[in-house]
This record gives sequence, structure tokens and C-alpha cells, in this order.
Amino acid sequence: MNYRHSIHGQFDSRPNRFIAKVWVEGQLETVHVKNTGRCKELLLPGAEVILEVSDNPNRKTRYDLICVYKEHLGWVNIDSQAPNKVAKEWLEKQDYTWIKPEYTYGDSRIDFYMEKGEQKYLMEVKGCTLEIDGIGYFPDAPTERGVKHLRELTKAVQEGFQCYAAFVVQMEGVNEVRANVATHKEFGQALEEAKAAGVKVLCLGCKVTENTLEVDREFWL
Repeated sequence: MNYRHSIHGQFDSRPNRFIAKVWVEGQLETVHVKNTGRCKELLLPGAEVILEVSDNPNRKTRYDLICVYKEHLGWVNIDSQAPNKVAKEWLEKQDYTWIKPEYTYGDSRIDFYMEKGEQKYLMEVKGCTLEIDGIGYFPDAPTERGVKHLRELTKAVQEGFQCYAAFVVQMEGVNEVRANVATHKEFGQALEEAKAAGVKVLCLGCKVTENTLEVDREFWL
């Protein structure tokens, strides 16, 4: 996926989950943060960031914060809308005969429904932006929604679906992902239960540039 128009800035502060203060060409701008996670290890005062310039003149904020530079790692894409976009691009390169985003199953909306011959598939996508000592972790904040999705996938396996929980790793140099049980123990338990039931856990590593995000490697949990 590509961003149309991006510029550099310097992170100053984050008053709440939705906005940040960023220095852009000598001016302190209020920008939209496209990630409601904590991102505490990334959004540090003085950090170099990349902003996408909005083409909507009616918006309250002109910029979206999409990437942060982390020392010893490089660019980390924190756009929470990006994982589904790059996952869809990746799926379209596989040999599925039908791909449907936003599929209602049970009480949840699962990110993708796919078909291949008679086999039916479900895939839920999560974006991984937290890195510690070269290992990716998810989530970086408690996610009851994530637990619910894993339990829906566990149920779907029993009904004949082939199911995937896919972590899109929005950074380079990370080839292992773990459940962040220190932050949300229940998610880790739900992930282990899903794996035991037959849900496959796929990790899609990405190449990250200032303007692009693209899957360039695959590995399994």
C-alpha cells in the first residue's frame, strides 16, 4: 500500500489517544493519531515521525501520524488501518477463489472470509507495532475485542472453517511475535486455546518505507 503525500515531523506530545502535537516546518501542529494503542515506547519527545497530508479541506486536523522512527529498528508504521489493507493485497496474491472483507460470523465481524474450492476460510488481522529486544508483541493495550475474535475463530474451526489469526508486523527486523501476556493475560490464554483448537497463527512481516507498507515475509507462531 502507498501513501499519497507524506512529510516529516518531530513528535512533541500526545494529549490523548486520538491526537498528538508534532513540529512541522517550525510550527507545532495538532495531528490525528491513526492508532488508539499506547505506543509509549515509540511516541517519545523528539522522535522523528511521518505524517500523511489529508486531502480533505473540511477536516479539523490536516495531518495523520502514520510512522515513527525507533532507534536500532527503523521505521514503524502505526497506522491501524494499514494491516487490513496490506493483508488484502497479500491475500489477492494467494490462490483463493473468493475473498470477502468484513464478514459477519456469530456476534463478530471477521476481517476476511475466503474460499478455495469447497473449503471456507476466516482470517482475523491484528497489527503488531510493539517490539522488545527484537521480538514483536501483541497487544500493546488490553483488547477485549481481540479476545472475542479469537473465540469466534475457535468456534468456527469446529464448524468446518479453516481459520487464521494473522499478525501484520508493521516493522522490519522482527521475525517472532508473542502474545503480550504482561499487558493482557486473557488474550494470551485465548490465543493458546485457539491454536489448540486448530486456528493457525500467521505472521506477515512487512517492508516499511516512508510512503509504503508491503508484506515481504511470512512466518508462523
